[in-house]
This record gives sequence, C-alpha cells and structure tokens, in this order.
Amino acid sequence: MQKNETVPAWAGALAGLTAGALALGIAQLVAGLAGPETFPVVAVGDAVVDLTPAPVKDFAINTFGENDKTVLIGGVLVVLAGIAAVIGVLARRRLAYGYAGLALFGVVGVAAVLTRPGAGAADVLPTVAGVLCGGLALGWLLRRAGGGRGTAAAAPEVGGTVPAGEAGGEVAPGSGGEGAVSEVGGAGGGGAGSEVGAGAGERPAVMRAGAGERGFDRRRLITGVAGGIVVAGASAALGRQLGGRRELAATRVNLALPRPATPARPLPPGTDFRIPGLSSFITKNQDFYRVDTALVVPQVDPRAWRLRIHGMVDRPVEITYAELLNLPLTEADITLTCVSNEVGGPYVGNARWLGVRMADLLRRAGLQPGADMLLSTSDDGFTCGTPVDVVMDGRDALFAIAMNGEALPFEHGFPVRQVVPGLYGYVSATKWVVDVKVTRFDRDQAYWTPRGWAAKGPIKTESRIDVPKSGASLKAGRTTIAGVAWAQHTGVDAVEVRVDRGEWRQARLAAVPGPDTWRQWALDWDATPGEHTIEARATDAAGHTQTERQAPPAPDGASGWPAVTVQVT
Repeated sequence: MQKNETVPAWAGALAGLTAGALALGIAQLVAGLAGPETFPVVAVGDAVVDLTPAPVKDFAINTFGENDKTVLIGGVLVVLAGIAAVIGVLARRRLAYGYAGLALFGVVGVAAVLTRPGAGAADVLPTVAGVLCGGLALGWLLRRAGGGRGTAAAAPEVGGTVPAGEAGGEVAPGSGGEGAVSEVGGAGGGGAGSEVGAGAGERPAVMRAGAGERGFDRRRLITGVAGGIVVAGASAALGRQLGGRRELAATRVNLALPRPATPARPLPPGTDFRIPGLSSFITKNQDFYRVDTALVVPQVDPRAWRLRIHGMVDRPVEITYAELLNLPLTEADITLTCVSNEVGGPYVGNARWLGVRMADLLRRAGLQPGADMLLSTSDDGFTCGTPVDVVMDGRDALFAIAMNGEALPFEHGFPVRQVVPGLYGYVSATKWVVDVKVTRFDRDQAYWTPRGWAAKGPIKTESRIDVPKSGASLKAGRTTIAGVAWAQHTGVDAVEVRVDRGEWRQARLAAVPGPDTWRQWALDWDATPGEHTIEARATDAAGHTQTERQAPPAPDGASGWPAVTVQVT
C-alpha cells in the first residue's frame, strides 16, 4: 500500500489496537490447547520477572502484595496496546511498516517463550498464529477505512472535441448532421442529454467505479473494528477456558491423596472369577458408567470449592477442600447403580472410594428433630434428595474425593461427590456437590421428583447375565454362564439360573468384602444343540428374591429377571 493521507491517525491507531487485540485473542486460544505457559503475554511477564532487579521485585511485593503478578500482566498489556496503536498509525502511511512492527512484536514473544524452562519449537505456535492473524486484520481494517488506491484513471472531461462514442453516449439520429446532439448516459443511451457545442460549460471529471483514491470511510472502519473485537474477545475467553481445564487437569493429577484413617479391608481371595466377558469386581474409572444432567462437565477448582451444610441444623458448616482432606478419611468398596438401568443393563459399577463420612459432618452441624431429607446441590445446579436416616445408620455414606486410588475424574464429580450405598444415584450420588440443605421431604423437592420419579430410591435386588451375550452362537458341550448380582447394603446371598424355563440351579458365588458391592456368580452348563433361553434371579441376605414382575425404570427402578437367548450348534 502506498502512502495514504485519507485515513486519519486516530483511525490507524484504532485499527492497530484492534489488530493487536485479535493477535492476543488468537494467541490465547492456541495457548489454551498448547499450554498456558505458551501464551506470549505470560512468557513476556515471566521474562520481565527474571530480568527485574531484586530491589524492584521487593518493592512490587511490598506495594501490591498478592496482586503483584496481576499488576505486572496489566502493565505488559498496556505497553503492548501502546505499541499496537503506533503500529497502526505507521501502517496507514505504508502497510509494510505495520507488518514489520507486528513481526518485531512476534520476535519478542517467541524469544520470551523459548527462554522458558523446557520450551520446545511447538511452543511458539500461539505467538506465530497471533501475529499472522493480527497482520491480516490490520490490512483488512485499513482497506475498509479507505486506505487504498484504484488503478483506473478518471474519465476525460466532456467537451466539444470529445467523439460521441468515447464519452459513453451515442449520436442521436437527426437531419442536421453537423448540428448533432451528443447524449451522455448509461447503457443504451438513457439519461439526460448534454449538448456539445458553442456555449456548453465544462463538466467535472467522471469517476469510474473503483477509480482513483477513495476517501476515509468511518462507518466501514467502525463496523470492522467491532467485528474484530468480538472475535478477539471470544477467542480469548475460549482460550482461557481451555487453559483453565488443562490447569485443573494438572492440579487433579498432581494431587497427593491423604492416607485413610479407616482403610478398606483387603479383598478376600476369590472376589473375581476372571472369566472372559464377565464384569471385573473393580470397574476401571474409564469404564465406569456416567449418567447425569450435565451437558458440559463442570470444571470446579478445588482451591475455590466450598461445601455448605445448612438448614435444619444447630450450627451451619462451611468447609474448604483443604479442610476436608485434613479430616479422618474412610475407604470403602461400594457399587453404584443408576435408576435408569434396565434389567440386565450397563448402568452399574463397583469402585473403591475414599472420602469423609457424611454422618460426621452432619453431626458437627447438629441435626434438628424432624429433619428427614438432605437436599444436595451440584455445582451445575442439579439437586437430589437423600433420606437422613440412611446416611446416619452407620453405612459408609461418603463425601468422596477419590475413586480407585486416584482423585475423582472430572466426569465423576471432581473434586467432591456423594456416594451412598443402597440408594439409586438420583437420590444419593450428587457429583460436584457444593451445598447440602437439611430439610424435609414435605417441604422440598429434588430435581427428578417433580418429573415423575419417586422421592426415595432404595435399590432393588437385581442380577445380570454377562456371558454368554444374548444372540451368541455357542458350541455344544460344557460352557459357563456368569454374571453379577447386587443388593447394596443388604448383600447377595444366592443366585439361581435356569435354561428354557426348566429347573432352577444354584450358581456358585464369588467372595465379597461386604454387603455394599455387587457379587460375581457362575454356573457350568452342558449346552445342547438348538436355541435356548437363559434366565437368572438373585436372593439377598434378607431373604428377598428378585421379582419376576417386569417393570420399567420409572418411577423407582426396573424389575424382572434378566434373560438371554443363544444358539448352540
């Protein structure tokens, strides 16, 4: 772009500021994927800290305290804004100056990033991407503002010596010949005529489309700036969110879990038959079912997390994550089940949980007479209602912080969730829990209750056939039928299997550490050719046998015997 005086200095500065903001927004977005430390502003700030003399650092700490780093980053941004404005002013005169300024901008950022410990070549991508986008935005904004020249010349003046055809008009037919009139108009000769002859005044230059130097266009500049700011803001916000997730993930991974004051008992020999296709006794975290109302998994910073217990209590309690970890922790093997699980369905899993007993915190708060419900609330607003008597009867109802030896996965409630054996998850297993209101069922309703589900959800005695799968083709001869059964906080005492509605046969049971987990079962079967239907039923430790009556999950859990059909050849 050649020198152009039509764009005022303030407009150039505004274009430069917008381009700089867009460059930082895009850099923030890419840094959200590559790592927060690769954001050039942070890298430059770190470099400034490293190069700052000790007395200046001490002054900053004494003056600004914990806000010293915020002030530093703010100062870096102010300096960058000033540089961006100068780049914009220079670019209105010659765009190459602007590109050179942005390139220098990028060199400083790249150098700062590469001086960080452990930096690699890929870490410069946020800076490079930001500078490239900033350069494109700067040129685009200045062009919108009118900072360009056309390539066509102005049309010659219309006078007595101009041939009629060259002026875009045509000679009107007439009988005078010499006294012909030339009409200058649009295609086809339309428009007002202009006589060519003695006494005709000179016309000003006719500017063709795209010809000559355009004037400054304030409206197009402002609309372009508005669009650039929106893109810059959205990119920065998304980048911060992505970066925050990465930071929280690192915090979770590096979290040192306290040792339990009450460790889980060692698993007795024979808890897992290790039959191919049979669900293992412990469900791996990545395989554990997830059913919740969160469209986007909440990202809760444990440093900001608080648990509030209030309502019908004598002493409301508010506790931080650090305080929770300092309390006596209990470890327990507990199977969770979703009320949405169909008979024989997948929404059940078993894990080893670590957490604080809910009853301990409720006793600290002091439950008032008449309270029969705990209305717990998740960080994303979900609520569930848990019977007080179940939590207080001595079972391992936990505010859990860990699952299978590691901090809770984000999908399963990090940093804290509820785990209550014996109740379906919709009335007990609040993930990302932040609030517990002690109340009554006749005063409050949880999320699912007005949607037609039962207010209380004790788990029904159930079983599932894992092998063989329904529709499987088997070879005739000895084969194994196996699965799992559960009746949390009561325990499974027996499982029976029958084929083709024949005699019920007792399956052998795996060992379990207690009544709060599922239990593996297996039966050897001499399969004969043909199609066969296999059914199972469990009996709990209280003597209740799983009902044959088929019922859907709503309103309080599915029921019926699981069945599979196989083909034997």
